Amino acid sequence: PLILGTSYRPGARFGPQAIRQASRHLRYNFHPVYQTEPFKSLQVADAGDVACNPYSIDEAIFQIETTATDLNKHTDAIVSLGGDHTIAVPLLRAANKKVKGPVALVHFDAHLDTWDTYFGAPYTHGTPFRRAAEEGLFMEDASMHVGIRGPLYSPDDLKNDQELGFKTIHCDELEKHGPDHVARRIRDRIGDHPLYLSIDIDVLDPAHAPGTGTPEIAGLTTRELLNILRGLAGVNLVAADIVEVSPAYDHAEITSLAAATIAYEMINLVVCRSR
Repeated sequence: PLILGTSYRPGARFGPQAIRQASRHLRYNFHPVYQTEPFKSLQVADAGDVACNPYSIDEAIFQIETTATDLNKHTDAIVSLGGDHTIAVPLLRAANKKVKGPVALVHFDAHLDTWDTYFGAPYTHGTPFRRAAEEGLFMEDASMHVGIRGPLYSPDDLKNDQELGFKTIHCDELEKHGPDHVARRIRDRIGDHPLYLSIDIDVLDPAHAPGTGTPEIAGLTTRELLNILRGLAGVNLVAADIVEVSPAYDHAEITSLAAATIAYEMINLVVCRSR
C-alpha cells in the first residue's frame, strides 16, 4: 500500500483494501474461458499487506523487496496489489532472485514510466522501468509497453524509451487490429521466458477505471484488456502486479472490481502455466 511515488491524485495506498473488498463479488470456482478451477489447482493465499514505511520511499522499497523475496521461497508466483507503480522495482528485484536472472516484462499502462526522474526524484511511479533497466532486471529483447497514449513532455521521451529496449503497442494499434493481434505480438516478443506482468489500472479508459491517480482518456475497455490477457494463456508467468487503484475517486467500485477481476485472470494464467 505505497503512495510515496504518486505525482497527481493520491489515494492508491488504499487500493489493496478496495480490491480485496470488490473481490467478494467474484465467483472463483470455475473459469469457463480457461476451463480452469484455480483454487482446486493451486494453493492460493492472501499474504496481507507489506508493512512499508509511509514516510521513507527508500525504506519502503527495501521492505517490499524483502517481503517479496521471502514469499518467493514458498510459492510459485506472486500477484501483487498496489499501491503506486513504484512497487514494480522491488518486485522485479525479487522476481530476478527467484529465476536467477532477468525476466521478460510486459507493461500495460497509459504512460511509459521510463522517465529518468520525476520532479527531480529518481523513485516515483513515473520512473520504475528506467530504474529497472539500469539494474538489468528485464530482458531488453523481451519487453513491451501496451496501451500507451496521450501527450508527452518531449519527442525524446519515445527515443529514450526505445533505447531501453521496449517495443510499444499504442492504443491506436489496438483499435485498428484488435485484442488478438496484440496478444500475438506479446507472445512473439516474450517467447518462453519467465514473465513479469505489470498492469497500471489507468491503461483502462476513465469510463472503465475512474478511480486512479493519473487518468488518460481514449484507453482500453475492460473487455479488450481481458481478451488480451486470455490470449496469453500458457505463458511462463512468474510474477505480476496490478497498481494505481485509488478508491477515493472510484464510483460504484468500478475500478476496484476491474482490478479484482484482472488479479483473478492473473491467477488463472498461473494455473495455465502449471497445467
